[in-house]
Amino acid sequence: MPALKISHVGWDAPETRPQMANDVDTRPGFALTNRSILRNGEPWIPVTGEMHYSRQPRERWADALRLIKAGGINVVATYIFWIHHQPDEQEAPSFEGNLDLAAFVQLCQEVGLEVILRLGPWCHGEVRNGGHPDWVVNADYTERTNDPRYLEAVRTWFGQIGREVAGLCGSDGPVIGIQLENEIYDQPDHILALKDIARESGLFAPLWTATAWGSADIPVGEVFPLYGGYSDGFWVDTEQGWDESFQTHFTFSHQWDDPGIGKDLAGAAWTGVVGAKHPDFPAATCELGGGMAKAYHRRPAPTARDIAAVALCKLGSGSAWQGYYMFVGGTNPRKGLQESHATGYPNDLPELNYDFGAPVGAHLQIRESFHRLRNQHSFLEAFGSRLAAMNATIPENDDDGGLRWSLRSDGASGFVFINNHRPHEPLPARTGVQFEIGLDDQSVLFPHRPVDIPAGEFLSWPVQLEAGGVVVRWATLNVLTVLEPEGEPPVLVLTANDGVDAHLAVPAGYTAEGHPSAPVGGELVLEDLQPGFLTVTSDDGARLRVLVLSASQALEAWTPTVSGRRRLVLSAAPVVERDGGLAVYAYQSGTVAAFPPTGQADDDGFSRHPFTVPSQAHEVTITRAAPASAPPARPVTVPGRASAPSPDDFATHAARYTISVSGQAKAGERSLLGLELVGDAASSLFDGREEDVFWDGSAWDIDITPAQDTDRRVIEAAVYPLAADTPVWLPDEADRVRVALTEPTAEILSASVVTVRTKHVPVQ
Repeated sequence: MPALKISHVGWDAPETRPQMANDVDTRPGFALTNRSILRNGEPWIPVTGEMHYSRQPRERWADALRLIKAGGINVVATYIFWIHHQPDEQEAPSFEGNLDLAAFVQLCQEVGLEVILRLGPWCHGEVRNGGHPDWVVNADYTERTNDPRYLEAVRTWFGQIGREVAGLCGSDGPVIGIQLENEIYDQPDHILALKDIARESGLFAPLWTATAWGSADIPVGEVFPLYGGYSDGFWVDTEQGWDESFQTHFTFSHQWDDPGIGKDLAGAAWTGVVGAKHPDFPAATCELGGGMAKAYHRRPAPTARDIAAVALCKLGSGSAWQGYYMFVGGTNPRKGLQESHATGYPNDLPELNYDFGAPVGAHLQIRESFHRLRNQHSFLEAFGSRLAAMNATIPENDDDGGLRWSLRSDGASGFVFINNHRPHEPLPARTGVQFEIGLDDQSVLFPHRPVDIPAGEFLSWPVQLEAGGVVVRWATLNVLTVLEPEGEPPVLVLTANDGVDAHLAVPAGYTAEGHPSAPVGGELVLEDLQPGFLTVTSDDGARLRVLVLSASQALEAWTPTVSGRRRLVLSAAPVVERDGGLAVYAYQSGTVAAFPPTGQADDDGFSRHPFTVPSQAHEVTITRAAPASAPPARPVTVPGRASAPSPDDFATHAARYTISVSGQAKAGERSLLGLELVGDAASSLFDGREEDVFWDGSAWDIDITPAQDTDRRVIEAAVYPLAADTPVWLPDEADRVRVALTEPTAEILSASVVTVRTKHVPVQ
């Protein structure tokens, strides 16, 4: 095929600084333009991850936040659910235990994370009443409006929040943003009223934000419009299939509004019109799907590639802010707090489970999506200031007939973004791919010979990238990070994609060591690179080391900061910054490889640091205490959406199991029971803690961390039967299991146990 051609197109408007909240709530070094957020005069791409403190046990906050930071997140977003804090109007709001908002924000600061407070007071988050307490819903005023009586209730609530965290909103505090309301479409005056009340309550930040999807009418200029994009969602009907609103996020586009988000709750306010991004503000997101919750009627299970491909498409489309919902899953603090058909919502959610399939699960499980996103975030940490200054040029792509790609460039250098992944309707492999990129003063044809891009891959390739005074003219490898070892040349770390030839070129006149090279068309080309180091020297003597990682190594690549310097660590176990050094959260023994090396280096340049986790011998016994009985047909109480089994149905028809786990377990050591099962829904009880799940074909993790040391743990589980005609949407693999059933089935197939321990590693 001929080379795909595109020329860099500059910004379509001069750089301006729009009217914004930071004209009032200023913070030194913090500014906003129509292109990017600025930190100390430099463009900055925030990476925001959502975690709800009230949905996580307080004793796990620190570990969750360390994992968030290890995943490349630099700002934590959190909803403040009014109904969690003050279910009873006659009682003062609680800010104790898991509800200690101030302690959570302070802990974020200690870990090195900034904070966005999603203040509401209506939040959604799949919480009953959107987070409004029942007494607000039942009051004789109109909520979510400028009804004076409603605003007075909000004033009291915001005042209580202000007394908790106002001291954390100053110039030295971690709070850099406040979101007002959520998914409100037609009341800009109400958002302004909420902002005034918040500021009166001592709550302020350099960024005030509001969700802008659904062509929302928000007071732009008083709030920063933020967008979202999910690969799939529970909010469409069972038979609706993969909605077009999800499909659009796998393309490169200047469309940022997604009118599908919250559509089923918008009612008459939903227009169906795709709004345009406001020209005075950069493209920014607060809800890229880090996973997806499961409603009873529809249970999406986005894969790691789904999640990371959407994120890459947003970067390639010009994103100036990557924000994920959720990044850490959780559990509702008690039953009855979820949105449900019984409380007037179009969706039945699990009573307790809010795992969301997030990169970090409800019990701090690390998923593949975490690793794939972390690679992108490591790139943003090292090169985000350059990328933020680059405009996005997007060719006219045939949806299925052509390669999906874009260019972000400042005219002198840039990055080509490619997405060849799409769920449900896979894109074909692309053969003979080659690009011709027009920059301001030259054209770059690369690679030197066309390459193939397999189905399912997504990539970002550098063009004219400068590092340490050396120019990488192009590479068919992703940029991970750059390291600066003391007294040595910088190291550019690149990662390969499976099935894609790995080549790199530098200008003619350069020399290369560590890999064969040959002049091709005025460039020095290094073909078919394998994992390892090579060194490039420019014609004026500048030196750059290049480290190539394989695709599998990339998923084990961490870039923590130790002693003020960025390091590269390869580890299958999660690596976090802790107590001035590094620690791993591991369930089995392993090895951490570090570069620059600490101590003796192996032949590949890395030092290796083994850690030992004592063997964990657990004997698991599953006993069915009571069989399932045939369930009644599920009622469709909301058109297109079946309702979840009632408590009475569940008690009558679920199969009952007792699971016994033998083997030493220490108090507080995080321990998970993984169940493989087939059923419609399931619940468990251990040590007084209940959990639940709507089955989607994946393993179900149950927290069996003991409160005190023990040699035996007993878990009671109940599985509600699934039938071939149960009217729910399931992922393909689970659906194949469902349609093959010859009778209602509620069966636990297997069980396993892992215990996670913290091990410090000597990397300084």
